[in-house]
Amino acid sequence: MLASLIYDWNKIGAPARPPCVMLDDETLRDGLQSPSVRTPTIAQKIKILHCIDQLGIDTADIGLPGAGPHVAQDVERLAREIVVSKMKVRANCAARTTINDIRPIAEITQRTGLPIEVGAFIGSSPIRQYTEGWTLDWLLRSTDQAIRFAVAEGLDVMYVTEDTTRADPETLRQLYECAIRAGAKRICLADTVGHATPWGAAAVVRFAGQVIRDLGADVGIDWHGHRDRDLAIINSISAIEAGASRVHGAALGIGERVGNTPMDLLLVNLVVMGFIERDLTPLMAYCEAVSHACAVPIPDNYPVIGKDAFRTATGVHAAAVAKAWRKGDRELMDAVYSSIPASLVGRKQQIEVGPMSGKSNVVFWLEQHGIPLSDPVVDRVFAKAKQSATVLTEAEILAEVYR
Repeated sequence: MLASLIYDWNKIGAPARPPCVMLDDETLRDGLQSPSVRTPTIAQKIKILHCIDQLGIDTADIGLPGAGPHVAQDVERLAREIVVSKMKVRANCAARTTINDIRPIAEITQRTGLPIEVGAFIGSSPIRQYTEGWTLDWLLRSTDQAIRFAVAEGLDVMYVTEDTTRADPETLRQLYECAIRAGAKRICLADTVGHATPWGAAAVVRFAGQVIRDLGADVGIDWHGHRDRDLAIINSISAIEAGASRVHGAALGIGERVGNTPMDLLLVNLVVMGFIERDLTPLMAYCEAVSHACAVPIPDNYPVIGKDAFRTATGVHAAAVAKAWRKGDRELMDAVYSSIPASLVGRKQQIEVGPMSGKSNVVFWLEQHGIPLSDPVVDRVFAKAKQSATVLTEAEILAEVYR
């Protein structure tokens, strides 16, 4: 019935469901590069890893062991947790495109028995080359040596070109050809500084796809986006439409500067669009675990996850939600003033009472809390709300009820 009540313009010209959409969670590596986050304890990292697995996320970056013994120790502990708990999520680790960074990953794989994909990254843009004093020959030589070493150690390699969206086509072509010939199974296009627009993201993914086809190779494409222009989610969707088969994100969008693509909102959009199927009822626990462990507050108005996402105190909006509730239709209640069903993430619509409320808010609130209705009670609560500068707390409402 609901479909007959909503005309969905989003379906006009919508692309077909992509043949493959995978997700790579960067919360435990790139996400922790944020200058404002608190580094989680290993127990907290394990809890977050379980949340990632419960959401059906395909792969997770569990750290950069080349950064030092303390990181390598956590990476090994997380790898062992995946094995012992028989998680479905697969592991990868970041590494600079050097043998010294890749060797610890090989050693952890050997000790734990867990296959770990290497995410070998290297700068690719002219501005990085000029600043660092790199030559293209050096980039190619480093790429070839590092990937061949990883492959010889039995590791799958995702070759990551940093700052891909500001790199020139000829450099990218040579780097990708070198990496693929050395044995890389995936290439990752990184929008490292959040430079891309949706059409730019699509263009560079199509270009990478053409390089792969020209080589006759069977290599997957990843997209790794950042939020600097607040285009990370739409860029990820554009990358998928253009041929990327795996996209990256981090819980609550945490990460370097203003962060990575928000994995939580990416998941919601991909499910609502029909690109993937996932049970999103564990999404709140995932976000809350990261918020607590990393000391990152969730803004009240954060979409889907925030306190106010399914909460209204406005008279007209609340009246419509209440009428839908009285029809006994949960789907209708979820949809009349919301584009995302609260039930999708295990939440429900909430009606509050505040200065913008009508009496219908008061009536609904009292009914929901099992309080008998009477005109004097409704009038007292309504009068209190109109005098308030904020939404009334439960204690304030009850004080008027039992006055």
